[in-house]
Amino acid sequence: MPFNDLMTDTVQLLKQNGEIIPNIKSSVQKDKIFIQRSDILIETDDLIQRSMTNGAKETYKVIDPGFHEKLHSIPAGYQMDVIKLGLPEAKAAVQHVTYNISGVNNRFNQNSTDNSVNIVNSNSEIQEHIAALRDEIDRLNLSKEEQRVSYEVIDAVEAQFGGSKPSKAVVQMLLNGLPNAGSVATISSFFLSLLDKL
Repeated sequence: MPFNDLMTDTVQLLKQNGEIIPNIKSSVQKDKIFIQRSDILIETDDLIQRSMTNGAKETYKVIDPGFHEKLHSIPAGYQMDVIKLGLPEAKAAVQHVTYNISGVNNRFNQNSTDNSVNIVNSNSEIQEHIAALRDEIDRLNLSKEEQRVSYEVIDAVEAQFGGSKPSKAVVQMLLNGLPNAGSVATISSFFLSLLDKL
């Protein structure tokens, strides 16, 4: 009988870093779980969840992953030592999993309704132009005091764009405080044109 025929349970792996790997074929026993896959990393304290056809869900905590390499006809995989968590422990363990989500407007809802409103201000262009302003100040032959004041102005402009709604009047006044150089004026005009779009 092929080993895969023994994998009659389907589980999902909940990593401590928030990663979830669903639809893993397995064989769940009382204090052991067998998984014949070597393409996933299972570590101590990861959680294994099994959803059953009767609607119940079991959560197991990995005590020892027990990974073994392929041996003759036995495929590589895990023979994990696990403990079954009761409902309160399982709920607490799942709630302590960290979900790392990045990107614009991404979110993760677990057993909740999302009533949030996201406001997105894509600031990669802003950061590029802030960096360009700093580079131009470095390039100009300014005194140490003029450099310090210019950096403070640039920091204040950056803070304006970091807020929810930058003030055009404030940003324009700040930019007027920078040295009068063609390259600085060109970069400054980007910020003013951006404010017209907000």
